[in-house]
Amino acid sequence: QVQLVESGGGLVQAGGSLRLSCAVSGTRIGTYVMGWYRQAPGSQREFVASITPGGSKNYVEAVTGRFTMSRDNVKNMAYLQMNALKPDDTAVYYCTMRGRQDYWGQGTQVTVSS
Repeated sequence: QVQLVESGGGLVQAGGSLRLSCAVSGTRIGTYVMGWYRQAPGSQREFVASITPGGSKNYVEAVTGRFTMSRDNVKNMAYLQMNALKPDDTAVYYCTMRGRQDYWGQGTQVTVSS
């Protein structure tokens, strides 16, 4: 059974940083596109960042220059380093794997206070 478990969320002041982690079990992530999505209260879930098996990265414009996504295929993990956080970044952040099948984690709450 494939499981994705996010961690690293929390409460931080505007301008602060957080590092989200996504631990994957049940399969190897090497052939999957890893991604992060987020959902703010009252809003639809939106794409945040992704990284291909080859290391190509893509970001939503709102986080470009502030967030950095990475992956460690040996540790079977993905990360999202979030700097210069803004109150608008407040959301539940979900880790995803896209390949032959798509998988989602349960999410981790990020709250940025002004």
